[in-house]
Amino acid sequence: MFRFTRPLLQQVTKRTTGIVGLAVHQNPLPELSNTYNSTLSVLASIPPTSVYRQGVEALTKHKLNIVQGANGDISSVEKQLDEGQIEESLDIAKDELKLAENMLEWKAWEPLEEKPSPGQWEYFGNTSSPTSS
Repeated sequence: MFRFTRPLLQQVTKRTTGIVGLAVHQNPLPELSNTYNSTLSVLASIPPTSVYRQGVEALTKHKLNIVQGANGDISSVEKQLDEGQIEESLDIAKDELKLAENMLEWKAWEPLEEKPSPGQWEYFGNTSSPTSS
């Protein structure tokens, strides 16, 4: 009767991201979850009072929940993360992990070793500074 020459549910595979230097990842969701979990592990070593830790930890947990709740649906993750293609999200996650590692190394939450020069942290148009009265 009917003869099919190819499977009915053929999985479409992406061949290119269309972005120079950004290769297609064959299994991005587990990699993305691992990267988010690694970031959370690094952030756990930063004091909980650090504003950087608080912000990045909240955002990373939110993104991890999106990935875990998608049940393997890459297009759903791309849409909810709103960071472009899944490979771009993975690239962003890896960059955040590197930054978290650097922040841990730099101990950015500690006070400055040297006092800043007077006016160093004042900016143009800052009407609330004591010198502009």
